[in-house]
Amino acid sequence: MSVCCLNKIHFSDLSMTYLCYLLTGETAVWHSTKTSMNLQQPTPLIPPVHPDVQMKSLPFYDVLDVLIKPSSLGASTAQRYHQEKYFIFALTPQQVREVCISRDFLPGGRRDYMVQIQLRFCLSETSCPQEDNYPNSLCIKVNGKLFPLPGYAPPPKNGVEQKRPGRPLNITSLVRLSSAVPNQIAVTWAPEIGKTYSMSVYLVRQLTSPLLLQRLRMKGIRNPDHSRALIKEKLTADPDSEIATTSLRVSLMCPLGKMRLTVPCRAVTCSHLQCFDAALYLQMNEKKPTWICPVCDKKAAYESLIIDGLFLEILNDCSDVDEIKFQEDGTWCPMRPKKEAVKVTSQSVPKIEMVPHSTEPSSIKKADVIDLTLESSSSSDDEEDADPPLKKRCVYISKNEEMHSKGVLTYQPTVRVPNVQSLDPSYLPSSLADYAVPFHPSTLLDRITVSTISNTVWYY
Repeated sequence: MSVCCLNKIHFSDLSMTYLCYLLTGETAVWHSTKTSMNLQQPTPLIPPVHPDVQMKSLPFYDVLDVLIKPSSLGASTAQRYHQEKYFIFALTPQQVREVCISRDFLPGGRRDYMVQIQLRFCLSETSCPQEDNYPNSLCIKVNGKLFPLPGYAPPPKNGVEQKRPGRPLNITSLVRLSSAVPNQIAVTWAPEIGKTYSMSVYLVRQLTSPLLLQRLRMKGIRNPDHSRALIKEKLTADPDSEIATTSLRVSLMCPLGKMRLTVPCRAVTCSHLQCFDAALYLQMNEKKPTWICPVCDKKAAYESLIIDGLFLEILNDCSDVDEIKFQEDGTWCPMRPKKEAVKVTSQSVPKIEMVPHSTEPSSIKKADVIDLTLESSSSSDDEEDADPPLKKRCVYISKNEEMHSKGVLTYQPTVRVPNVQSLDPSYLPSSLADYAVPFHPSTLLDRITVSTISNTVWYY
C-alpha cells in the first residue's frame, strides 16, 4: 500500500524533506545528498592541455625539434591571485650532441650556443599565428634556478601599464645537457580575465644576417617589368584629379645608412618605389628585431622582402648619381646636380690703395715724446724727493729713420749737447798732438762722452 501511494505521489509536489520522512532508514542518506546538491557549483570551462596554437616563425631561428607542444596555462580555482604550473622535458642524446657542438666560449667565462633551447609564450588564439606575449607577473624557474626576464619597455603614454616586450627566451644555460636527467620548468603568473596563455619549448638553431641575405638572394630577383608597370600605374593621369603627376624622383641612397644602395629591396606590402639596403636592414633587425619599413613605417617582415631588379639595373648603369627620375612610360634618367659658375663681382673684392713710401725728412711727422719715467703728481712728497733711477743706455734715434704714424707711442729721449768749439792743435803740447780726443779731465766730459762714429750716447 505504501509503495502504491509512493508511486502515485508526484515528486514535484513533495519536498525532499517530506520524501525522506516517508522512507525510514534513508533520511540521513537523502539529507547528505541534498546538502551536496545545494553546494555544488558549475565547473568552469577548462582550456585544452594542448591547444591548436601556432607560433609565428622567427627569421633568425630554424626550428629543429619541438620539446614541449603549446600547452595552456589554465587558471585554477584553488589559487586566486597567482597561478603556478610545472613542465618536464628531456633531451635525446642526438639533441645533447648538437647543443654541445655549437657551444662557443666568450670572454669573461660566458658561453654562447648556436643551437639553443628556446622558451616561448603567446595567447591561446587559433585564428592566426601568434607573436610572443608574456602573461602578467611572469616568473620562470628552470631546474630550481630563477631565469632573468627582459626589462620593461617604456610606456607609450602616461597612465599606460608597462609591458615587457615579447621575445623568445634562451634557457640553454640553465638546462641540464644530459639525456639521463630530465629538466623541469616552473611557471608562475597572474591570471587575467578573458585571456589564456600558452607555453612551448623548442630546439632551434640561431642564424646570422649574412645567411639571411644569402637566402633572400636565393629567392630570386623581381622582374624589372613589374616595377615599370608599377611606375606607369602611379604616373597615370587620374581624370577625377586636377593635379597630374608626370615624373617621379627616387633616391639611390639607403634611408637607413645614408649610403648608396648595394642590394635594393622593399616589402611586397609596401606601395612606394623607394628601396632600402637589404644587408643593412637585416643587420639592424638582428640586433633589435622590429621589422619596420624605414620608408613608410609599416610592417616589413622578412618573408615579404623582395630584391628589385629594376633598381639593380639602374645601380649598375650609373655609378656617379644618387638620384633618378622616372617618366610616364617607365623610363628613367639620372638627376645630376647643375654646376653653377661662381661669379666674382667687383664690389665683393676690396680695393687696396698703395701709399708711396717717402724717405724725405719733410714728410715725416714728428711724434710726441712722453716720458714714462715721470711719476704722477698724486705721489707723496717723499717720493718726489727721491732720485730717479740711473739710466744705463739709450739709443739715439736719428732724424733719417722713419717714425711711426700717430696712434703709436714712441719714446725718444732728448739729448742736448752744448756747443764746444774744437781746439786748435797748435795749442796742444807736442806730446799730445797724436791723440784725436783730448784725455785731460773736463767737467763736461765727466758726464757725457760723445761718439761721433755710431751716434750713440752713453750715460754714466
